[in-house]
Amino acid sequence: MDELTYREKVILRCIIEEYIYSANPVGSRYISKNSEIKLSPASVRNVMSDLEELNYLTHNHTSGGRVPTDKGYRYFVNELMDTEPMIQQEKDILKTQINEADNVKDEIYKEVSRILGRLSKEISIVSQPYISGGIFERLELVNLSSTKLLVIVSIKAGLVRTLLFDVETGIARDKIEKITGILNEKLSGLSLTEIRKTFAERIKDIRTDSKEILKVFIDSIDKIFHDEKEGMTLYIGGTTEILSQPEFGDTNNYKNIIELTDEKGIVVHVLNNLPVDEKGISISIGSENKDEKLKDYSIISSEYSVGDVKGRIALIGPKRMNYSKMVSMLDFTSKIITEKF
Repeated sequence: MDELTYREKVILRCIIEEYIYSANPVGSRYISKNSEIKLSPASVRNVMSDLEELNYLTHNHTSGGRVPTDKGYRYFVNELMDTEPMIQQEKDILKTQINEADNVKDEIYKEVSRILGRLSKEISIVSQPYISGGIFERLELVNLSSTKLLVIVSIKAGLVRTLLFDVETGIARDKIEKITGILNEKLSGLSLTEIRKTFAERIKDIRTDSKEILKVFIDSIDKIFHDEKEGMTLYIGGTTEILSQPEFGDTNNYKNIIELTDEKGIVVHVLNNLPVDEKGISISIGSENKDEKLKDYSIISSEYSVGDVKGRIALIGPKRMNYSKMVSMLDFTSKIITEKF
């Protein structure tokens, strides 16, 4: 990325912050009056022209003002942006309503997506934690009938996966207890992903007369210990609140983003492939999004933890979104969810 002069940095920042606030192209007269360096409108126009040549700004033919390009937003986010703290009232709303939600994880995720959408006026998305990244704690096998076997997998984060299998013949209780003990010993301390990849190797030396139970695991290992990221549950809010953004005065734009949230596969793929910084925050702007349907939008996401597994919360909105405030909001919300669990 180009090295900008002090003047260029100040003017680029001033233009982006004003455009985020007003949604209108920013002219040289505004910069001359409101930036921290005092320059004539003519001098400002020269700097703006230089920034446009470097592809940090652009303009349309109906206005003399400039608007940021994707490259301009990226430079702003990486080099110029100061984090804007949430106001205390917003923090109190998030804390209170999350803490008052039913102590059921699904209900909490729904409430978080609803509150975030209302406060941010962007599309808000909460994904469940990825249980496959969790550390195996114990396995329970329950013989429900002569042909039904219930498999319960628990991880240290307190999350549980249950599956029901058909078996050809009834399995004696002592056999179930024996093989359960062996598997718990073999699999202890491993992630579910590790178990899925190495299960056959780990059980090859087991000597048991419970081959029918092992066959259930071998035949269904991907189902029992599968990586659920591609099919994870998403909770979406803000679909009404985002209408207040000027970009969605055009009903086609609104229709496009609502259709996007309906295409779960795209959203899941994007969330799973966003790089994160040391704080667990990720920002993807416009053309940086690989899917064509996201080229006009930015995505900010943050990780939260439930024990040793992680989930994601994200905001999708116009590239003009208030990055500094949205980063603060997601960071704070992630901490509240983590504390809740």
